[in-house]
Amino acid sequence: MSSTTDKAKGMANEAAGNVKQAVGKATDNPKLQGEGFVQERKGEAQQALGDAKAAVKKTVDKA
Repeated sequence: MSSTTDKAKGMANEAAGNVKQAVGKATDNPKLQGEGFVQERKGEAQQALGDAKAAVKKTVDKA
């Protein structure tokens, strides 16, 4: 997967996680809030992976 794809999927997961957390809070559903929290963190990790891939590619391209 490319760095751009990782970043895009990460942003989507983070956004979906935020929505789940908000809906869970509004409906007093702790399970949904927890799922949203986990999904948000997954998105953050995917974005970090994309950033790392981009940095490695940039370093390799310079060599």
